[in-house]
Amino acid sequence: AGFSPTPAASSSSAARQPFDLEFDDFQLLRKGAEDPEQFSTFDDGTSRDSLGGYWSYSWDSAQQTSFNLVPPGHNGSGFAARVAGGMDASDDSRLVARFHIDDSPVDLSAYAGIQFWVRGNGSFRVLTRQPTITDWDDYSSHIMQASDQWNPVVVRFSDLHQDGWGVVEELTVNSLTGFVIQAMPKTGYPPLNDSDLFNGMIAPLMPYKFRGAIWYQGEGNALSAFEYRQLLPTLIKNWRDLSNSRFPFLIVQLPNHGAVPKEPTESAWAELREAEFLTERNVPDTGLAVAIDVGDPKNLHPHRKMEVGQRLALWALGTTYGENITYSGPLYQSMKVEGSKIVVKFSHVGGGLVAKDGPALVGFSVAGPDRNFHWADAAIQGDSVVVSSNQVPDPVAVRYAWGDSPDCNLFNKEGLPASPFRTDDWPGITGPKVANSVR
Repeated sequence: AGFSPTPAASSSSAARQPFDLEFDDFQLLRKGAEDPEQFSTFDDGTSRDSLGGYWSYSWDSAQQTSFNLVPPGHNGSGFAARVAGGMDASDDSRLVARFHIDDSPVDLSAYAGIQFWVRGNGSFRVLTRQPTITDWDDYSSHIMQASDQWNPVVVRFSDLHQDGWGVVEELTVNSLTGFVIQAMPKTGYPPLNDSDLFNGMIAPLMPYKFRGAIWYQGEGNALSAFEYRQLLPTLIKNWRDLSNSRFPFLIVQLPNHGAVPKEPTESAWAELREAEFLTERNVPDTGLAVAIDVGDPKNLHPHRKMEVGQRLALWALGTTYGENITYSGPLYQSMKVEGSKIVVKFSHVGGGLVAKDGPALVGFSVAGPDRNFHWADAAIQGDSVVVSSNQVPDPVAVRYAWGDSPDCNLFNKEGLPASPFRTDDWPGITGPKVANSVR
């Protein structure tokens, strides 16, 4: 009737939070019908369901938990499915309902959703199992909380959503292999102490001498991009101080992801890229691998990592190892207003600036004293780009590739992309006026 693993030893057991949840009487809600169809009651003492599949539970990622069928069920007899134990931030408790033993999909397009009963102490959410989603960004409900009494839960397919960090996929109700009950403590996701990742993953390495470090992070900090201007340099200094070595620190700038701007707009992701750019400019022995062309607007974890690795290797070869190569794409250096135009000068132009995959440059915008940006015409002139717009007779600022997933194509002849930048220091989304101007 149930299984319970031997609890594994854990140094973080003090941080674990308890939960105890019981589920019963799962039903499918047919569209246009008043009476739901029974899916699973557990009353026969097994975890089979009406479609020929079964419920399962794995302790690989939540070792100090258990899954059992316990009496009585919702109606005062039979059994209910109980998941209980303790969890910390690294655990993931998932009770999985498979529609078929072989995990083949089922067409549920005639149904509006599912309903079931729950009681206990803890929170949970429901996720669908869709074969076309392979990055764990499954369609899910919002997080719900159980109480001491049995209460009904209705989950409609039309209310499900993806979290937004994976590939955007349509919900295929006509091809699902099952669904998942993700259990968690009463407070929702268990908290992660501020020092856990550092103490568990970085501190043990500090006695060793580093040849260099690669940093590919920042997505979760985008809404605090202004603060990131201090966080990232402080982290680099801390690691170097602890290891007693000013080792090279190479940063992968955030790739393109999210909305493609139709008009010039503000962007927290652009501000985070700027914080990374400023770190390379202001902190010695740091580097910047620009990835604005190898991301995916719909996938937070893009697949084109080879180019990222190659660009990191180029920077290391051209700096740490002293090879005479072009190791970076164009980086903004300075600007000068010349009448109705602005001339933007770049470093790392290599063999020359080019507009990749087109006769004209795209991605530049310009603003006047009113701070309203307009798409601009841009032309290459030596190691500079001349920017102008007939809508801005008195330009004062230029931005390039300023957006979540911008259209942009400024490269050098070595095939390395220019970093996004702005010449202004006006307030953005994530912080006060920029005190450390890039101008």
